[in-house]
Amino acid sequence: MDHSFGFYGIAFFGIILLRYFLVAGGMYFCLYSPSSQFFVNPTETPTGRHQLPSWRSIQLDIQLSVLSAGVFALAAAFIMSAYGCGITRLYSHSQQYGLWYLGVSYGAVLVLQDTYFYFIHRLFHHPSLFAWLHQGHHRSRYPTPWTSFAFDPLEALIQSLFLVAIVFVIPLHFITLIAVLTTMTVWAVLNHLGIDRLPLWFPHHWLGRWFIGPAHHSIHHLKYTLHYGLYFTFWDNLLGTQDPSYEKNFDEQ
Repeated sequence: MDHSFGFYGIAFFGIILLRYFLVAGGMYFCLYSPSSQFFVNPTETPTGRHQLPSWRSIQLDIQLSVLSAGVFALAAAFIMSAYGCGITRLYSHSQQYGLWYLGVSYGAVLVLQDTYFYFIHRLFHHPSLFAWLHQGHHRSRYPTPWTSFAFDPLEALIQSLFLVAIVFVIPLHFITLIAVLTTMTVWAVLNHLGIDRLPLWFPHHWLGRWFIGPAHHSIHHLKYTLHYGLYFTFWDNLLGTQDPSYEKNFDEQ
């Protein structure tokens, strides 16, 4: 694993792009292509079928995602170079902290990442920062899977700082780190599905109300000042940024 920073940067750029096109592209093909319309029921949503963004809007999302991939690749290259120097807390032997720690550290990182994301996301929406940090992501009022990683470069940099910092603070097995990155990718794509792509009850049930899904995040793209979380609805509930009409959906189930 002893390679140059440039090698890591190029390798991770390719991996991140491939992951994006496979997951986002695959989900888009399955749920947005003409052949998938048989499975989409517009009567499942309160307002009927959501408007789809234009192909130009999707192209802009892909362009931003490619730029974001470059930023995330540089962050990953820095992490691996730092690991090669022995200055991170990454480890490769599963028994070093015990198998139980793999699950505990995975859950801890998700909670910490969700907290970090909530507060920086609210900050991004400040009028003096929005145009510089977050406007690109909100060009899609009705997001698609392609929107999932469409970040302005500065936003991508600030988001990547969490993972760069966490490997210096918490002991993490490489498998745990990969699991976090996989969760982040899949969750981001699911959150950017239009609410007409899945049944309205998803994830409106006793457990799902604590997790962010497409119905929850779609409201953020429509209203901007609500629903800032990444994985969980905890901070939105605690700090009053949860849409009351979203909660009402659970009461009606």
